[in-house]
Parts: sequence; structure tokens; C-alpha cells
Amino acid sequence: MAIFRKGVHPRAHKERTSGVPIARGPEPAEVWLPLKQHIGAPAVPAVQAGERVLRGQLVARKAEGVSANVYSPVAGTVKEIVGHITASGKKQDHIHIVGDGTDESVSLPPLTDPAGEQVLARIEEAGIVGMGGAGFPTAVKLSVGGRADVLVVNGAECEPYLTCDERIMLEYADEVLEGVRLCMRACGAPRAVIGIEKNKPAAIALLAQRAGEGVEVKPLRTRYPQGAEKQLIYGCTGRTVPEGGLPVDAGVVVVNVHTAFAAYRAVREGTPCYERIMTVSGGAVQKPGNYWVKNGTPLRELAAFCGADESCARIVSGGPMMGEAVFSLKVCTGKTSSGLLFLDEGECVSREATVCIGCGRCVQACPMGLLPNFIEAAFFAKDYAEAKRCGAASCIGCGCCSYVCPAGRFLAQSVRLAQKTIRERKI
Repeated sequence: MAIFRKGVHPRAHKERTSGVPIARGPEPAEVWLPLKQHIGAPAVPAVQAGERVLRGQLVARKAEGVSANVYSPVAGTVKEIVGHITASGKKQDHIHIVGDGTDESVSLPPLTDPAGEQVLARIEEAGIVGMGGAGFPTAVKLSVGGRADVLVVNGAECEPYLTCDERIMLEYADEVLEGVRLCMRACGAPRAVIGIEKNKPAAIALLAQRAGEGVEVKPLRTRYPQGAEKQLIYGCTGRTVPEGGLPVDAGVVVVNVHTAFAAYRAVREGTPCYERIMTVSGGAVQKPGNYWVKNGTPLRELAAFCGADESCARIVSGGPMMGEAVFSLKVCTGKTSSGLLFLDEGECVSREATVCIGCGRCVQACPMGLLPNFIEAAFFAKDYAEAKRCGAASCIGCGCCSYVCPAGRFLAQSVRLAQKTIRERKI
């Protein structure tokens, strides 16, 4: 087994939700649909204020280039297209829809035996993006022109607390596998490898039993960030993505298990991407679990539905390692919303950053072999060329450096800012 070097072993905290079956989440009276739920350009509104829409109806078309369609998760009336707060703190355009309680719906025509081009077109039409958190439009990722011979499927789910992917593999195994085969057909890869960490033995056994020809299930060592793209590719295939390159440069395309499941729903059932499964967990939640949540649902409704204490020590969107702290529950869910955590005092460590002691633990933990402490120093000195020389441009944002730092320094944030500055200034 190929094992990537370094990384960390945070406590999993998955026991609250890993054994809980997926349930329906709240039925929001109103939704605010972000026009940008993906990497790339925001979608262009296809509806106007006052227009009635149905569940499953296209409400925003993909823009030119890298973008994705947006569909309504409810039947109701478009109230306005308005700037609404996002997790980053900035306002972005959202389509505000007030539901009418009828749940009238439309769908895409199911495809029975589609060719690869038809699968690709349907995935694009359905607005599917990377649902593991990255949000890259899946049709763009699968359009590799036959250059990939392996489809790697991310079932690692290495982030603490999150168990939605594990539940999907257990409860929708056949649908996931069919989605994998459809993605293979779309990108032209003759085989697929599903990478799953060994702490999910039931999912490994079930998918291995049902996988069939051309699909391999690969048990992976439990180590964070096993689910990061380059580490996953190495663990599943032994191949290394060249520095500055893409997975296809190593003959690989990567999709998440939730993305494969969404591809199945779009192709076989005609259901576009307007809802997803999320993990809601943490010590301040009365009903932790995995829930079907409609895109555009305000986090406050999800909190109330699960009996979460809004005054808890910290609220996090996503996982604790790569997620974002939530400052307002007015923020709404989207296609990449994998989890919502309500953490109590015992689950949070609040430390005041002190001077770097030069221990080198961040260097020892970085799975990309970077120098986080030197990158931070160069960033503060505004020596961005030096920050790049120390590897800032190759950071995957996993947070291992901050996790192990005994001085409590915000290394991951500093490296991300350095990376952003290098990209913007084209250094």
C-alpha cells in the first residue's frame, strides 16, 4: 500500500453520527440560493422577481467558462435577487424564493443507456459540482479527452466529525457504484479505485462485495489528510501528481462519493443538484445525525431542527480542520456544505499565539513537505518570492501545521494568505 508521508492523527469524533441513518432535514419556508456555489463564475439568473417556480426548476444558468447551473429546491415564488451574507462575511447575489407548501416539481428525463458524451452533458445540465467541499464543476473535471486511465473515488472522509459520505456508502451503495460507472463512462477511464479509510470497515466490505468488474475498493490507512486529492491519488494508485500539475497529468480523475451519487441521481432519476446530505454534529447538538438538506436553507433553521445551542463555544461550517468558523446563522447551505458543527467548550482549544519556538513540528507534519514557519515569516516580511520558494503555492490548506503548533500560531491562515497574494500578484 502506498502511504503518503507525514500528516496528523486528530481524534475522529465520528461516533455521534456514524451509526445514525440518514434522515430528512428541515423543510425551509424560504430559501436563499447562492448564484456561486462552485469554483468559477457565478451563475446567471434565469428567473425574475414575482415568477413562480417548481422544485427542480432551473433558476440560474451557468455562465461562460467554468460555472454551474442552479435549481430550486422548493416550489414557490421568487421574491427577489438580493445580496445575502455568505460564510466568508461578504455579500453575494442570492435568489430568494418563498415556498408555497405545494412541493410541485419538475425533473429531467432519465437516461437509460447513455453514451459518455450524454452522461457528461447531463452532469453539466444538472449543475453537479465537487461535493466533498472543493466545488469544482464536475463536467469540467471529467472532460479530459481520454487522458485518464483511472477514476479515483474519494470515500476517505478523513475530516473529524463528518460521516455523511460513510452513510451514503452504506445506505446507497448500489447507487454510488452506478454513479462511479457513469463517471468512468464520462471521462473514458477503464477502471476505478474507491479509496476508503480503514476506520470504515462496513463501507469497505459492502462496496467491495458489490463493486463488480473494473471497480476496486482500496482500504487506506487512517491518517489526516488522507482525503486530500494528491494524497488520495498516491494512496490509491502509487502515482504522484507533478508539482504545479493536475491529476490528469498523472492519468487520473478524482471525484467524491457524494458527487458520484449525485451523478447517478441526475442520469438515472433525472434529479438535478438542489439538495445534499450534511452531517450535523458536536457536543452542543441534541439530535446529531446526517440529514438531507435543501440548498439555500438558512443555518438557523438547521440548528433549530437539530436542537443545537446557538450560544455554544464555536460553530463551524464543514470539518474542524478545513472548515470555516460561522459568524452568522443567516448564512445558507449550498452544494458544498458537507457539515455543520456546534462545539462545546470541551471540544475547543482557545490559545493565544506566542512567538515561534523553532521546534519544526509544522514542517514534520506538512503532508506536502513545505516550510510553514518560514512561509509565515516571509509573508509577514512581505517577501512573497521567498514565501513561494518555501512552497506556499503548493499548500493544500489541510491545517496540519496549525494543529501541531505548540505556540498556537495561525500558520494555516498565514500560508493561505501568502498563497492568495502570490496568485494575485502572479509572482
